[in-house]
Amino acid sequence: MRFHKLTTTTLGLGYIPKGAGTAAAAVTCLAWCWVYPYLRHPQLSLIIATIVIMIVGTWSAGKVEVLWGKDNRRVVIDEVLGMCISLWFIPFGWPWILAAFVLFRFFDIAKPLFIRRMEYFPGGWGVMLDDVLAGIYANFVLQLFIFFQH
Repeated sequence: MRFHKLTTTTLGLGYIPKGAGTAAAAVTCLAWCWVYPYLRHPQLSLIIATIVIMIVGTWSAGKVEVLWGKDNRRVVIDEVLGMCISLWFIPFGWPWILAAFVLFRFFDIAKPLFIRRMEYFPGGWGVMLDDVLAGIYANFVLQLFIFFQH
């Protein structure tokens, strides 16, 4: 169970009393900035990491639900997942990463456009899928902006 607690709290970030989800999303952005220069294929690496986070995070979120209840505030691996999706195929640079962060947090907190409905899926799926959709929406807005900018 220790593995699942470490995974779902993103190495303990979920224990922050206020703003743990925002902290997890911010740390994801910082980690992306830190590893990006060292990656030969950064976007492919991000997609692979996202898939791994989705699989392991969903599994672990389902496991800790028994201890902590449905979508407990300590579970922040879903914010990491959504933030990763928000960063897919956007230009690397602080303005873009900050825009992805702000848009993701907006969609994750406001939960418009069917995002809240994702929470009704059972187990770890309900924890993760609302953030997947929030990340997709954030990325879609950024892709539109990139498209119309050129």
